Amino acid sequence: MRRVVITGIGVVSPVGIGKESYWKSISQGKSGIAPITRFDTAEFKANLAAEVKDFNAVDFMDKKESRRSDLYCQYALAAAKMAAEDGNAGDFSGFDKSRVGVIIGSGIGGIETFETEHTKLMEKGPGKVSPLFIPMMISNMASGMVSIAYGIGGVSFCPVTACAAASHAIGEVYRYIKDGSLDAALCGGAEAAITPISVAGFANMTALCEQDDPNAASLPFDKRRNGFVIGEGAAVLLVESYDSAVKRGVPVYCEVLGYGASSDAYHMTGPDPEGKGAAAAMKLALGNTLPGEVDYINAHGTGTPLNDPMEVRAVKAVFGSAPPPISSTKSMTGHLLGAAGGIEAAACALAIKHGLLPPTINYKEPDDECDVDVVPNQARPCNVRRAMSNSLGFGGHNASLLFGYI
Repeated sequence: MRRVVITGIGVVSPVGIGKESYWKSISQGKSGIAPITRFDTAEFKANLAAEVKDFNAVDFMDKKESRRSDLYCQYALAAAKMAAEDGNAGDFSGFDKSRVGVIIGSGIGGIETFETEHTKLMEKGPGKVSPLFIPMMISNMASGMVSIAYGIGGVSFCPVTACAAASHAIGEVYRYIKDGSLDAALCGGAEAAITPISVAGFANMTALCEQDDPNAASLPFDKRRNGFVIGEGAAVLLVESYDSAVKRGVPVYCEVLGYGASSDAYHMTGPDPEGKGAAAAMKLALGNTLPGEVDYINAHGTGTPLNDPMEVRAVKAVFGSAPPPISSTKSMTGHLLGAAGGIEAAACALAIKHGLLPPTINYKEPDDECDVDVVPNQARPCNVRRAMSNSLGFGGHNASLLFGYI
């Protein structure tokens, strides 16, 4: 069983493009939440989102490729390129490409393409639907396009497990590398679902925050919380065996120490109130690590009435009545759905590297049901030996990842 490490990080987020910009923002408590600019929200219940700003696809791919890719896929290709460059992997010519994989999750996939082409169908007839509609829309295409871009021939697929997708992707790569099936992989998640039908759907199921003030919107663990804010972006990690990293002489951010996956088997959208499934995933991720050795938890922390107290109960079931600090970076990035676990894994790796816990911003009113240390409002210096990231998705899909200092 081989050791598994992170050597490259690529991020496209609502608070910055590139790992440096992303980390600077979340460590300084900067929010990416603002009124939606993509479409007129006058008739919508929710009008806030965490949009990616100043993204230019041709900075990362040629114009033809960008035109043939949905926005979520563009984000994935950009994040993968940054991760490969950050990990000094280049075009992967220094690897046996049959032993390199690509696993990039997405909860929704190319819904912008779906809406655009459906409108053409309704307004202009079937002859006007793009022949690229299907490949641009399907959720696995980010993994496929990244594999094609680098000629990577190892296992390539896309977990579609709602908001747990990116964490499942990273966890499955951990397993493949640990057991010797792969030497390295690009893994994470991508999402671009700030579209009229997505916002309407989430809002009508009362999942979204309906506040107009961005500073009173995404409020994890706060008594005022009233729904999540939809976000978008991608995060891709270059993960490889420790032996591979040593052989290549590249720096290591941290070690991937554990992965747990479980199911609530409870409800389509609501979590098990007792958090049994979430607790099971955390216990599996811990493995032989003692709960007291974990210094930080990046919570799923959506800021919804049901999720946050459930997650606190689950954390306490695993870590006891005084768990380690547990913050939610969704207070700044919004909820990136299938990409959330990717940028939150990146947050854990960077927290370990920099010795700093990112905060839960806009925290004002404590809730007795969420009585934990949420690292309120300001980042906190901390020698982070171990960090855990939780992702909990619709359908009861749970995934937890454990990272450690190396």
